[in-house]
Amino acid sequence: MSKRKYTFIERLLWTNEQLEEDLSRSIDIFRHERLEEPLEAYIETFEQAQDVMENLLEGTIDLSLLDPNITDLLNDAGMLEGLRYLAGPPISLDDLKTLVDTSSLAPAYLNQHPEVVDRLVQTIKAGLDRRRFPWVSEQRDPSSAERYAAVVASAALMATQRVATHRRTEGKKAQEELVRLALLDYGLEEISVPSGAIQTLPQAPQPGQFCKEVTLGERKADLVVGLWDTRIMPIECKVSNSSTNSVKRLNNDAAAKAEVWIKDFGSVNIVPTAVLSGVYKRHNLENAQRRGLTLYWAHRLEDLTIWMERVRSSLA
Repeated sequence: MSKRKYTFIERLLWTNEQLEEDLSRSIDIFRHERLEEPLEAYIETFEQAQDVMENLLEGTIDLSLLDPNITDLLNDAGMLEGLRYLAGPPISLDDLKTLVDTSSLAPAYLNQHPEVVDRLVQTIKAGLDRRRFPWVSEQRDPSSAERYAAVVASAALMATQRVATHRRTEGKKAQEELVRLALLDYGLEEISVPSGAIQTLPQAPQPGQFCKEVTLGERKADLVVGLWDTRIMPIECKVSNSSTNSVKRLNNDAAAKAEVWIKDFGSVNIVPTAVLSGVYKRHNLENAQRRGLTLYWAHRLEDLTIWMERVRSSLA
């Protein structure tokens, strides 16, 4: 009896019209989620930020004692973040480390390195927002109205950034879990890669297996699936809240990874994939496809497992 001839299943590609249709659906879902997002989450975050700013102004006597002797104050949770938001515009943590020329801004480290605290204070004072804190440069006490306005404005800046960061991180985590559960429901086995890295194909999950958060070659993948025909499928989960932001997340990250993985492992051995939700531009989706990235949508994740089943059926 002759064996059935194996049929190579090409990666799934979408037409421009299909991309447009799914993109419209993804944007509708994004709008609905944003409108349904509870206001309480922002209010709670705002109140926490307001407490931080009030404690910071109180601890420095309305910034008149903003000097290297604030080390003890920095032991309180949130004070370093509060300091960053005194600047106009606020300074990110990574930028502040660079400006202060330090590898750490942890309280324990600052307690042992007063020279870093000195540079930190000087950096914050140099970038101080003089519109929010006019009394500092004028060397006077603030009025109660000025102090209140400064606290509210600073708390709003902090709360907005915290909520935005939470949306990004929690949205990505939720999407990763959605994909993980879909793979488990399909019948794949979740494994762990002992070294946390895959440098060669034999180190990857075997057919019918998958793993999470592993370094594949030189780039990190959210998940890696072992397809039934021995190819591997690295999956990136991407959540975008704007078409501008999507360029960074899709084209400059996921599509760039796809090109590296194809170069390192060969196009017949790997199917770089992204699961998408949120807002994108169609031409950016088209660009990502051309560069070797296979696209699936979080709102229709069954397309992914249906394609995997086609691969398995081709071997029967």
